Amino acid sequence: MTSTAKPHSPTTTAFYAQAVVSFAISLAAVGLGVAYLPVDGWVRAFLALGLLFTVTSAFTLAKCVRDRQEETYVVSRVDQARLEKLLAEHDPYRVEVA
Repeated sequence: MTSTAKPHSPTTTAFYAQAVVSFAISLAAVGLGVAYLPVDGWVRAFLALGLLFTVTSAFTLAKCVRDRQEETYVVSRVDQARLEKLLAEHDPYRVEVA
C-alpha cells in the first residue's frame, strides 16, 4: 500500500503574496535610489548592473536550494517505497518447503 499524496507545502497563499510584494517593493526602492543618485551616469549604470546581478543570483540560489530539497524528498520517498515493498513481501509465518 503506497500513498501517492503530494507533499504538503507549508507555504500559504498569504505568505507567498507577502514575499512577492516585499520583493517588488524592495527592488523598486533600490532601483529608484540608483536612478536618482546624484552621481555620474557610469556610476549609476554600474550600480544598476550590480543590482541586476544580485537579483538574478538570488533567484538562482533559491532555485538550487529548492531543487536540493526536492531531490532529498524524492530519495526519501524511494527509500520508503522500497521498505514498504519489503515489509509487504515478508511473511513471518511462511514455511520453506524443501
